[in-house]
Amino acid sequence: MRKILCLTLLFFLTGCANNMKPIDFINKEPRLIIEEFLSGEVKAWGVLQNRSGKVIRQFKADLNGDWDGKKLILDEEFDWDDGEKQKRKWTINKIDEHNYEGTASDVVGKAKGYSYGSAFKFEYVLLVPVKGKNIKITFDDWIFKQDEKIAINRATMKKFGFKVAELTVVFEKK
Repeated sequence: MRKILCLTLLFFLTGCANNMKPIDFINKEPRLIIEEFLSGEVKAWGVLQNRSGKVIRQFKADLNGDWDGKKLILDEEFDWDDGEKQKRKWTINKIDEHNYEGTASDVVGKAKGYSYGSAFKFEYVLLVPVKGKNIKITFDDWIFKQDEKIAINRATMKKFGFKVAELTVVFEKK
């Protein structure tokens, strides 16, 4: 009974936490306009950590984006340190100055994007292959522009509301 009470209290406190919101960055510089930053060639390097913080995989990636004034087509090619190669093609539509929607073949439904100041938040559910099966992982993705060429991405990955991994990525615009 004590464990149930502790878990209930933990969920309550976590649910009441004052989480970071995209609008918190409205006046932060340099401004990140995601469709401009990801247009053309971008290089990326990342580390994947398990819920304990241990680095379990690393990758480098080539991104190539094409913005037509309404949508961004973003091709991503990942080279993981264990030899796995992975590709993803995003279609990201700009709804208005601050809101975006995105789709990719391994994304469940639509990703929701929010852009304010130096930050871009992307929320989506990704089908992640694990031992021959696809499992649904919820991504809470934040990209922060550092300067004209560098942005840093921090993503929290959750299953059933529990953090299962974190991803850190550095982007360099070419």
